[in-house]
Amino acid sequence: MNRILTLAFLAASIAVPASETSAQILVAKDGPVVYGHHHLNATSIDEHKKFWVDTLGGTAIKAGTFDVIKFPNVLIFLNARMPGGPTKGSSLNHIGFSVLNLRQVVDKLKTNGYRMVTAEEAPTGVTVKDDIGLTGSGIAYALAPDGVKVELLQVNGQTIPIAHHHVHFFGERPEEMRAWYMKVFGAKLRQTQVNGIISADLPGGALNFSQSAGPVEGTRGRALDHIGFEVRNLEEFCKNLEAQGIKLAVPFRTVPALNITLAFITDPWGTYIELNEGLENIQ
Repeated sequence: MNRILTLAFLAASIAVPASETSAQILVAKDGPVVYGHHHLNATSIDEHKKFWVDTLGGTAIKAGTFDVIKFPNVLIFLNARMPGGPTKGSSLNHIGFSVLNLRQVVDKLKTNGYRMVTAEEAPTGVTVKDDIGLTGSGIAYALAPDGVKVELLQVNGQTIPIAHHHVHFFGERPEEMRAWYMKVFGAKLRQTQVNGIISADLPGGALNFSQSAGPVEGTRGRALDHIGFEVRNLEEFCKNLEAQGIKLAVPFRTVPALNITLAFITDPWGTYIELNEGLENIQ
């Protein structure tokens, strides 16, 4: 079972208003494809829990044999495995969360001993003061265990402390990347862009894309091993993928222990992607 599951913006606007988020992922009724989960390779499950639960406020649950951290609109699966590298340098550079009070979150991260990397990671031209980038309502970047880069954005008026906001891809052809995700998953084009970041939106989170300084590596085996989408009528969706010439790295199958179905693909730039139906059954 472990093997199956293992295989298993600077602007203040977000893809889904935080006031409407729930304590679990958006279910498939909110769209044919919604953002579902991040899957991390963790050197220490306990150290990751200290970051995601004790510091950022996620909720620890179990799904089969997996430790899972639940945030509004996203699940973070933790796999006890030494990662082959951090998120930076891969096709999935970082993950992003919106917060109600960025200053409080940054101060708590620093108090708990986590490294803030806003000065190094903020886009060119953004002034950084006391680990917060002064753009929009404020942004910050922190390093979770195993080099998982996390962006935090303050969203004024958000009614919950924290929610999933986006995933951010880096590559040498970001326009092509965005076009692929729009075609394959039906992500909606976002017309606006900031500091060269282009985007497309799905229920549950934005997909952001930036130009990399050079070649990037795939995600499989790294700290963020793969990302996941919840898909309505997954079996039919997989047939359509194959009709488009997209190979299934892991074919459609059921996982009775979790009451879900799954399949895996890899995007053309090396991001490993899990496809699920029924992930909302994980409580």
